[in-house]
Amino acid sequence: MRIFNGLDEFVRARGEVLGTSDWLTVEQERVDGFADATDDHQWIHVDVERAKDGPFGGPIAHGYLTLSLLPAFFQQIYRVDGLRMAVNYGLNKVRFPALVPVGSKLRATARLAEVTPMDGAAQAVVSTTIEAEGVDKPVCVAESVLRYFA
Repeated sequence: MRIFNGLDEFVRARGEVLGTSDWLTVEQERVDGFADATDDHQWIHVDVERAKDGPFGGPIAHGYLTLSLLPAFFQQIYRVDGLRMAVNYGLNKVRFPALVPVGSKLRATARLAEVTPMDGAAQAVVSTTIEAEGVDKPVCVAESVLRYFA
């Protein structure tokens, strides 16, 4: 984990790769829980038996589930000490170039693409690529916008 001692140090890291997370396995239980939380119970995600005969040969994780793992990955990749708070401000771009079959192992690599200093704060754009073990294409590429308050 990369630890920044305050907002100024974080701002100076603009353009740098922040690091890579550990692998996280996406189990059916997580997919089912996400389906319950979002009311997205499409059979390709939650009906294991039907999904075996479907177009992907088994159940796949929701794209938005993959995206929702960003905070968990960020907690492993970096930390900015000395803040009052940090908030999600939005997303600039999100793509899901490859599927996430249930049982896949995922990890993320994050880069601090942009940082804009603000009065007592900074707005950061973190470019993140989530990969699945053994898959050539990324499963998610996202630019998340975060605000950090000193």
